[in-house]
Amino acid sequence: MALATEKRIGVLMGGLSSERDVSLATGRAVLDALRGKGYDAVGIDIGRNAPEAIAMTGIGAAFIALHGRYGEDGAIQGLLEIMGIPYTGSGILASAIGMDKAAAKTMFKAAGLLVGPYCLVSAGSRSGASGLIEKEIGYPAVVKPRAEGSSVGVSIVNKPEEIEPALNIAFSYGRDVLIEKYIKGKEVQVGILGDRALGAIEIVPKRSFYDYEAKYEKGMSEHFFPARIPEDIYKRTLEAGLLAHNCIGCRGYSRVDFIVTDDGSPYILEVNTLPGMTQTSLLPEIAQKVGISFPDLVEEILRLAIEQSI
Repeated sequence: MALATEKRIGVLMGGLSSERDVSLATGRAVLDALRGKGYDAVGIDIGRNAPEAIAMTGIGAAFIALHGRYGEDGAIQGLLEIMGIPYTGSGILASAIGMDKAAAKTMFKAAGLLVGPYCLVSAGSRSGASGLIEKEIGYPAVVKPRAEGSSVGVSIVNKPEEIEPALNIAFSYGRDVLIEKYIKGKEVQVGILGDRALGAIEIVPKRSFYDYEAKYEKGMSEHFFPARIPEDIYKRTLEAGLLAHNCIGCRGYSRVDFIVTDDGSPYILEVNTLPGMTQTSLLPEIAQKVGISFPDLVEEILRLAIEQSI
């Protein structure tokens, strides 16, 4: 099979966010896969000198292996647009919406997706958070930063005295905090590649929820593919995942996270526009289960980016 491009590929990794370590793991895995496929690929550790670091490598395309702020929120995408360099994944607007959990929920609701009760609290209105939870959300509730990934800064609160510590954690990551109703059900995540939903995997964390440790520490969660939900609900969840991907304007690939309740309702949590891409990450696991190897998945993501840039 011919290479998707003869251009040098820059694998952008590291970055400045709280997810730097995860990004480095993704970047190393992607770099190894591209080189194994015969591509001229180079790793670029992205920092404040990103424009210079990218320019000096002479790359003709970028595989974005960044996560979190400045990598997943449209910032690096805007820089690459200015530099005229094709890149993998979603564009500026979809990236920004996907990272902004409140903005994304507005789009999901408009598209007819199931969205649980939530409210947004700013630093100036945090004193009213307890009242908002009691009147609009109910206990238990989930407190999280408005724009972070990998469950960074997320807490579950079960009573009023737990709210302030949870807010302190969440506000340490930004000026706005999202408070959501805790929805009980199966954690189901849909992998999207190109214009299709590949499949849905069920995650059973060994902690109270699928937090940072459960995501990245070996043995802290169990995975079931396909997700253990009825066939009609499985199909509905795949359709909802693709709708979520499309409604915020994603392209290339993504991972869409749901809670599927006992009555079969798929409540959307978020769209990850740059999901983890290590050998053990969820999107590669879903792809492997449907017959797409990790190197082939990486190459397909690159091919989609090159095609979209022509």
